[in-house]
Amino acid sequence: MKSQSSLRRWIDALIYLSVALGLVLLPQLFFMVPMWLFYSVLTGWLAYVLVAAAVASGRQAAYPFALVLAIITLFVSLPQPEHYAFLSTGFLLAGMTFLIGSALQLALIILIPIYLVRRRNKR
Repeated sequence: MKSQSSLRRWIDALIYLSVALGLVLLPQLFFMVPMWLFYSVLTGWLAYVLVAAAVASGRQAAYPFALVLAIITLFVSLPQPEHYAFLSTGFLLAGMTFLIGSALQLALIILIPIYLVRRRNKR
């Protein structure tokens, strides 16, 4: 029981960190990408804000949505060669934002299914 609540706290923290990282990412993107791309990222971030609010209010349905957002985020982000170029061209903040964000999403993709399976088996 305790490990289940600990796992949930870790997942919650990762979701909140993803929202916070978005606050670092959005100003960077505003000057680096076309406006249509900025607005699409902003929309994704707002979806994460809604999921974080649902998590904060204790809604269990938020976790599958967080999983979907993490998958979409990595699916869209990882294939972009520009993201890797940040690391080699000296854009340290952009490169670190990409690496940390990718690690957060990967951790969510691993931990949320574990949490959901444990919760289902507990019933």
